[in-house]
Amino acid sequence: MVHVDGQPLGIPSVRCGGLGRADERYMLLPRGKRGPGWWGLLKLTDKGLVLREVKYGETSRILTVFTQNHGILSVSAKGSLNPKSKLFSASGLYSYSEWVLREGRKTYFADEAAPIEVFFGLRERVESLYLAAYIAELAQMLSPVGEESARILRLTLNSLYMLSHHKKDPALVKAVYEMRALAESGFMPGLLACEECGKYEGGPFHFSAASGTLLCGSCAEKREIMCNLNEGALAALRHIVLSDDDKLYSFTLGKEGLGCLGVASEQYALHHLHTPPRSLVPLQMILNGETKDR
Repeated sequence: MVHVDGQPLGIPSVRCGGLGRADERYMLLPRGKRGPGWWGLLKLTDKGLVLREVKYGETSRILTVFTQNHGILSVSAKGSLNPKSKLFSASGLYSYSEWVLREGRKTYFADEAAPIEVFFGLRERVESLYLAAYIAELAQMLSPVGEESARILRLTLNSLYMLSHHKKDPALVKAVYEMRALAESGFMPGLLACEECGKYEGGPFHFSAASGTLLCGSCAEKREIMCNLNEGALAALRHIVLSDDDKLYSFTLGKEGLGCLGVASEQYALHHLHTPPRSLVPLQMILNGETKDR
């Protein structure tokens, strides 16, 4: 069964708090300085996580930045690969930073950035690095906006924290992120009880990736459907989609239950995404140890 300890995670460096003053989010330079392309003078300040980087030129990068208040943005970070650049330490892959961005026609330009958390520990284990890439791709595919952006950014940061500090099994982090991110994006599964008879718990259940609903063992048998959740996996699934943010990772799960949970969460994510994430197959190979024989 799942054991919830009720203690907050305590991640002060990566919490998605507000910026303090609302007028700091947008800064428009004086009207007298506006030329034909004055839109380039519109600036915004926001916290954001680098999900992807593409090098161009010798020292520059195009970044995909997941921001707290403005969703996912494309950001040009000129000269950011130069160690002497003021953007260098804050613009690396999976760096969470405070950004000052200038708006352009098709992209934003990074004027300043100050690192908040860089998640160095992700590079210590290959499975953590591959899972971070998968999480980043899922976030981009879901492309949250508005209030969803802040919630899923917090989930992303907490998940990277668990991986970077080796606090949770990568397989568990993957399952938690898949289910919670989908639930926060409007794909909330119906996990209250068996949709046929109303049974809440006891024995194995079947979770449908297509409908997001449950069938108890008896009702599943009548439909000739195999159960895919044991009691622990069902309790974990309910905890993941219903718990508060600060208690999301406050549970443990046995090997069998984790296996059931992992299959159910992955199938649910794949069913609701338009296309399978490209990073999924390499991640599966790493988690299953298939690369050791290559």
